[in-house]
Amino acid sequence: MSNKQTYIHFTNVLQQLNCDIAFIQDPTTISLLTHYTTDPHERVLAMVVSANHTPLLFVPALEKNMAKAAEPTYTVVSYQDHENPWEILTSAIQQQFDLPTKWSVEKNFITLHTVENLKKENSKIQWTDDLTPIINDLRLRKDADAIQKLKDSGTYADKAVEIGIQSLTEGITELEVVAKIEYEMKKLGITSMSFDTMVLFGDHAADPHGVPGDRKLRKNEWVLFDLGTMHNGYASDMTRTIFFGEENAKDVRHQEIFNIVKTAHDLAIQSVKPGMKASEIDAIARDYITEKGYGEYFIHRLGHGIGQSCHEFPSIMEGNDMILEEGMCFSVEPGVYIAKDYGVRVEDCLVVTKDGCELFTHFPQEVTKN
Repeated sequence: MSNKQTYIHFTNVLQQLNCDIAFIQDPTTISLLTHYTTDPHERVLAMVVSANHTPLLFVPALEKNMAKAAEPTYTVVSYQDHENPWEILTSAIQQQFDLPTKWSVEKNFITLHTVENLKKENSKIQWTDDLTPIINDLRLRKDADAIQKLKDSGTYADKAVEIGIQSLTEGITELEVVAKIEYEMKKLGITSMSFDTMVLFGDHAADPHGVPGDRKLRKNEWVLFDLGTMHNGYASDMTRTIFFGEENAKDVRHQEIFNIVKTAHDLAIQSVKPGMKASEIDAIARDYITEKGYGEYFIHRLGHGIGQSCHEFPSIMEGNDMILEEGMCFSVEPGVYIAKDYGVRVEDCLVVTKDGCELFTHFPQEVTKN
């Protein structure tokens, strides 16, 4: 759906809730419902919606013109840094929305700091009806335009991995490879990655969320790349674990583990289709890795949703019996991590199609760079 269609659907759902207004602060949700995209940093940002009133955008003064240009028919209220944003925001809401008391929020985003400051201005506020399930449902199934943007973003992720592999030389550090990737991507027009680029050498890859540092690359060891790009408002995410060195120098056990993870990845992807449960896809990969003796080292869910954010609803994991539907987009990323020894993960993101799925990333899964 377009932003306008999404907004109309959202307001229709709001009419069924026991609330006066929807109070939204997540910039990604605001971008979903409007043509306004921003990162407010530490400043207060909000969108206020009801079924029967003009929407209100509350933004820092330095973004007022951008908000008005993005949504000229909305009420835009701004504040300067020296002013009390909570007082101005509360007053604007009270005036425009007929003294609302029941505010529906995204409970997974609103902070205690926000709650306390708003309560100081209006002690009658009642927080009601979690918006999170509604927003999750709006973002769950992507239309053709969103899917194309995810494919385009995936193409840049493929290029980023290629650049990273080409930069590998003995003695280079993890951070130097990260810098080369991100510099070259900016030259291609990618202004930001979808998360902090991860490049981990050898035993460093045994930490699934390892932080690149000054570890130098040695000959005949494995390198894990986990990265993604933001392009036209949509994210990509992929992981490749490649070997740096001579093919005949590979450790037999490490190669065996790589093959197990790659096969688990492929089996799960081959099984994706409408009607499957998210938990069943997780089990296909997890059961295979367990059967091969490494189940205890697969320590995270199989996948996560992807769209305007790199990590979003749903989780592809045990216990989630959500039925897959056409248009759902998520990652498949099994891994095995053996502390102080070896780590491997293979990841691609995909969209569920009428009779299977289609990947967004296509870089070869098995690569040796010497």
